[in-house]
Amino acid sequence: MATTSPLTAAELPAATAVAAATGTAAAPAAWARALASGHDHLLARHDRGALVAVAWLRRAADEAEVLDLAVDPAQRRRGHGHALLLDAAAQVHAAGARRLLLEVRADNAAARALYAGAGLVQVGTRPGYHRDGADALLLAADLPLPRPLPRPPPAPPASP
Repeated sequence: MATTSPLTAAELPAATAVAAATGTAAAPAAWARALASGHDHLLARHDRGALVAVAWLRRAADEAEVLDLAVDPAQRRRGHGHALLLDAAAQVHAAGARRLLLEVRADNAAARALYAGAGLVQVGTRPGYHRDGADALLLAADLPLPRPLPRPPPAPPASP
């Protein structure tokens, strides 16, 4: 069963490896400073004991920004990113954030679908924002993010 918990110092090497596998991650030293500061929200998603996704959020006043959300490429399309995003948003909401913000590459269709599925909408564009000239889309949502309703158990087979 997959779970989300605060990132620990012992998990930093695995967390930064997952983040680096996405190609957009901050340097490992930045993750270590953020964890040591105690001001940012760093979360890890585990499945069967393995770290499969990480999130780094920063809250200022009543807004929180997703600085990084990365899922191990071998673990994608299993709901880990969506679950981690919802858990991270719930944590910053509990800490006082009322709005969630993030930037996503305009050409990252998978990430855009993940964020749209969680209720984030485009509120702006940063043309040529990335080093390679790709645009960044600014997304936002009011908190709390809606949680999906649990699926009902399957109906028992009909009696003959």
